[in-house]
Amino acid sequence: MTTAEHTIAQRLRDVLRPIWRRFTAEQSISVGKMGVLGYLAEHGATISSTLAAAERISPQAIATAVRELESVGLIVRTPDDQDRRRVWVELTEAGRDRLDQERATSNLWLERAISDRLTTEEAELLESAIPVLRKLVKAVPDE
Repeated sequence: MTTAEHTIAQRLRDVLRPIWRRFTAEQSISVGKMGVLGYLAEHGATISSTLAAAERISPQAIATAVRELESVGLIVRTPDDQDRRRVWVELTEAGRDRLDQERATSNLWLERAISDRLTTEEAELLESAIPVLRKLVKAVPDE
């Protein structure tokens, strides 16, 4: 790693950390549970081990999150018809609604910050950086 890459990484981390904290400050559901709901909304029903791998958390942590989300009606668990040891986890309509509400709350702050603090050119520059940031995430090897 070069000094330039190190500096970029450090500066990016330093600027993203407070943005992420502010972005999630208004949410009433933990970041981990939001990740579970978001994964299910994007990919549909899945099994707990896939959720754990996707969210990079332990099977025990995903089991706890799934139980808690199920207890408040945001997801349902359904045994597999072919293999009763396998249980499918699926987002409910209430879960989808809650995910949308939580995202809207977070987005409101960010939308206002973009509108109030950035020029049109800066907003366009920020938008143009999104594919680059996605490329960084997609390129992260499994650890």
